[in-house]
Amino acid sequence: MEKKYYLFEDSAELAAQLAVDFNNAVAQKAASGEVLTVALSGGHTPKAFFEILAEPPYREGISWNIVHFFWGDERCVPPDNDESNYKMTNLALLSHIDIPASNIHRVLGEDPPTNEALRYAKVIEENVSSANVFPQFDWIFLGMGDDGHTASLFPGASNLKEMEKICVVAEHPQTGQKRVSLTFPVINNAKRVSFLVAGAAKEPVFKEILEKGTSEALPYPASMVDPENGVLEWYLDKAAAPEL
Repeated sequence: MEKKYYLFEDSAELAAQLAVDFNNAVAQKAASGEVLTVALSGGHTPKAFFEILAEPPYREGISWNIVHFFWGDERCVPPDNDESNYKMTNLALLSHIDIPASNIHRVLGEDPPTNEALRYAKVIEENVSSANVFPQFDWIFLGMGDDGHTASLFPGASNLKEMEKICVVAEHPQTGQKRVSLTFPVINNAKRVSFLVAGAAKEPVFKEILEKGTSEALPYPASMVDPENGVLEWYLDKAAAPEL
């Protein structure tokens, strides 16, 4: 695994650079006649990134027809619910760009969670090329909670040890809200995985992961992200990583 850290003054600067990097990634795929399969994350930092992509020059300049969007996790709510990751992405980005509807693969959060986890796994299998038994995304974006959770994989949850399924039903430890999430075998099979982390509340967990790495038995699911044959990137603002 190759590991990289990118440090920015604030979350706005982080989002701006991420937009440049995304544009370059799409251009490289377009030049080779390939598609780019991307699993998105919810949260404030991705929202800022999406809003930049929705404006010139990216809105018209990116070859959206070769980009296929998926979600790394989704709350089990309808797509018009304010807690929906899809709704946030649609308002910030998708509704502003010329992308085929068939390239947008949302989690049907309004459907029964167990059924949807199975259905979405099939959607991924049918649209993402596989390697090492599992689907292999070109790029997966992840956030990290104050408790060290990532996607909807929470500390202490039994699904952290799931090694066969593509998607699982997760449950928020405080609210009990059901969610559909990618599993670690899929996340760690990606060619490129990028954490988008901003804010001082994330600093203690990131510091511990930075010091101890993925080899230590940390209680944080984020520390279990270890793309063996890919690149792991941390896009961080100074508030989240003052030690860098």
